[in-house]
Amino acid sequence: MAGLAAPATATAAEAAPSPTVEEQRLDGAVPQEILRRSGFDTVAAEFARELGRAGSWSEARRIVVREGSALWRRAVERAQGRGPSGGDLSRDDDRPLYWARLGMTREVRTWEPGFGLTNTQRAALLGELEKASRGQNAIRYPVGKGLRRILVTGFDPFTLDRDIRISNPSGATALALDGTVVKTADGPARIETAVFPVRWQDFAEGTVERTLRPYLPRVDLFATVSQGRVGRFDVERTNGAWRGGFPDNENISRTETIPVAGPASQPQWTTTTLPYQEIADARTGRFPVYDNTRVTEIPAGGTDPVVRPQGPTPGSTAREGGGGNYLSNEIAYRATLLRDRLGLHDVLPGGHVHTPVLQFGAGNTDPATGTVTDPEFVRNRLDIIAQVRSIVTVALSATK
Repeated sequence: MAGLAAPATATAAEAAPSPTVEEQRLDGAVPQEILRRSGFDTVAAEFARELGRAGSWSEARRIVVREGSALWRRAVERAQGRGPSGGDLSRDDDRPLYWARLGMTREVRTWEPGFGLTNTQRAALLGELEKASRGQNAIRYPVGKGLRRILVTGFDPFTLDRDIRISNPSGATALALDGTVVKTADGPARIETAVFPVRWQDFAEGTVERTLRPYLPRVDLFATVSQGRVGRFDVERTNGAWRGGFPDNENISRTETIPVAGPASQPQWTTTTLPYQEIADARTGRFPVYDNTRVTEIPAGGTDPVVRPQGPTPGSTAREGGGGNYLSNEIAYRATLLRDRLGLHDVLPGGHVHTPVLQFGAGNTDPATGTVTDPEFVRNRLDIIAQVRSIVTVALSATK
């Protein structure tokens, strides 16, 4: 935000922390190959040179916002075929943005400027870099009538210790759709997007609500999107207020009720207001689309979890929403709870869409011996992107 004052300073600088678990993966052969083959391999070094010229915290902040925003724009332009591709990696690939961002955050995290940084100041710089490089502060809709508004979110790659080659089709979709216009039954609609981290702590600190709150009252539809099940799309009917503990990208687990503001009024369940039946019935692409109603609950008066194929029963406690109990479910829960707390439940269509798992080709499934890309991998990602575009178009066309 323009005019943001520097955080309060201490009497002396504080030592820079070590790189995070996520940042430490950056030096592996696969991330380096992805950066090299996309032309993003110089991003961190160029950013470090710019950062090194800063003579104060406020100057460093300006550099961080400028360079983070430039990285987002570069990734979007590459995904949408504008400008040079920078290498031989498919343009639709979301991974160059992910790994280049980590190179930049590592530079900020380990930076020790001559003027000194407190932990609070460093955290503020990292927060600005995260927002800028994820498109969270670049959501822009034209003023005036005649153009409807769609907001779509995606995620970083995850489960990287299982296969560090992983790409997230929801993140790729966000890059491909940002700033684009689709034709709906009631005229054109502009799509704006943002990407979120796969980290429990960021969600607990309110990154979802902080990003979405200014825009939900102004859009005509929103869809949080993430990677879900093999071979299918799901429109998740119900979201649960429970974190199931699966490790995030920092290898941190959280098993607890989703922490939100105003916990006294926090519901166990929230629901989609997307037109799920119309989406499931439409021909949106090669993957089948399901209206997923299944949840896991502890029934009222009970102690053990029970699977409910048709949704939760009155008074139950959430253990899994339709989208599970990881961060896909959590972004859906937070976004729809925010919608409801803003008084928009009956007027704003919104909810979660799970994409198919993005799979490598049949001969490229072993992360130890496989390549970072292959033709089937690219085809699958492009088809998923196209189908998400079609799904949100159908969804908005079905609403009035």
